[in-house]
Amino acid sequence: MITTELSKITELIHKQREFFQTGKTKDIGFRLEKLRTLKQAIVENETAIAQALQADFHKPDFESYATEISVTKEIDYAIKHLHSWAKPQKAEVPIEFFSYSAKIYAEPLGVVLIIGPWNYPFNLIIAPLVGAIAAGNCSILKPSEIAPATSSLLAQMMAKYCEPEFITVVEGGVEASQKLLAEKFDHIFFTGGTAVGKIVMEAAAKHLTPVTLELGGKSPCIVDADINLEHTIRRITWGKFINAGQTCVAPDYLLVDKKIKPDLINGLKKSITEFYGDNPQNSSDYARIISQKHCERLIKLLDKGEIVVGGESQLEERYIAPTIIDQVSLTDPVMQEEIFGPILPVIEYTDIKEAIALINSKPKPLALYLFSQNKNLQQRVLQETSSGGVCLNDTVLHVGVSSLPFGGVGDSGIGNYHGKAGFDTFSHHKSVLRNSFWLDLKWRYAPYQGKLAFLKRLIGS
Repeated sequence: MITTELSKITELIHKQREFFQTGKTKDIGFRLEKLRTLKQAIVENETAIAQALQADFHKPDFESYATEISVTKEIDYAIKHLHSWAKPQKAEVPIEFFSYSAKIYAEPLGVVLIIGPWNYPFNLIIAPLVGAIAAGNCSILKPSEIAPATSSLLAQMMAKYCEPEFITVVEGGVEASQKLLAEKFDHIFFTGGTAVGKIVMEAAAKHLTPVTLELGGKSPCIVDADINLEHTIRRITWGKFINAGQTCVAPDYLLVDKKIKPDLINGLKKSITEFYGDNPQNSSDYARIISQKHCERLIKLLDKGEIVVGGESQLEERYIAPTIIDQVSLTDPVMQEEIFGPILPVIEYTDIKEAIALINSKPKPLALYLFSQNKNLQQRVLQETSSGGVCLNDTVLHVGVSSLPFGGVGDSGIGNYHGKAGFDTFSHHKSVLRNSFWLDLKWRYAPYQGKLAFLKRLIGS
């Protein structure tokens, strides 16, 4: 569907509701078939997906496969576990309910809306869609218009491989999003920034529609002195500068033990050169900023602090070099908002309590990273901070583990997904209590005279 067909959105949702009411999506065989078809669509269009991402981001093929196309692993995981996820789960009943049995049934919600972001425009539409299909829902997908090549390809793929009454794509800009949000859905799944997340939640509230909001925030990276310095440097460089830093869980800023700060910065300089050469602008392995507007915003963040690596930019090419900034003040613009680009501020600390206090003074981040071999320090940071997720001695990769729920907390999001968490997000868990006819004790029926003492003994008060 293209922008000129926005008037048909209500009709489209109605057709999906009619299809859902047939009950076909509740069949596990149907869901497995559609998951396999989705994987087939990705495999058969792997080259086209990489080309679309190249057009939108100048994204290297390696990064396209590693961070976008490899979402097929999420599909494989769902296919493998769907029967066990969908099986009614037995629930314990108290002794006074000895003639009863209880189960929890996972049932699909209905018609859901999935709004994707521009930074990983393929993966972050498909990954939640896997959960929606596995749970038995019909889905309307709204990819980001800021990544137009990928958006167009998604529309073509879904039109070819999926019935529109089951899955369809609505392309377009703000107007398309507004028209979609004015409709009633059974769930809205949004990935993007906090400001737009508030708009989505406000629109959903008018229909009492539940939401999952995958947002972001300033994800801190603590670097203790007790580390393997070489491994730490490479892992930070990769996690920060993959996709030119346009990753919601990228390390946003470093909190570094003062004792190792000089060695860490020197190592990061060498690592950037090792990864991208003397001039990253010429590297085929380094992506571009999604738009000139976002590039302009990032360039303004370079005004404060001491640039120790990088700092070069070329607006017309949407290029900003991998950049490290020292001597950063907490009041500088670069520390006031999520960077979402290839700029890495470095802040030193002398005692870990300073780093923890700084983290806790800010909204809860989507991710937190700690590099340390000290198990006691690891436990302290885990206990004294709150974040959507934590990765110890690495960056970003926790997102790729399907058995780990992924999501934010507080300002960084509501709800989570991946693996069973995605299935649960798009399911209603219906409680069912079943009694038999073989016995019917009369203690609960009126008249109640003389029965209160027995009731109190029975329920233990």
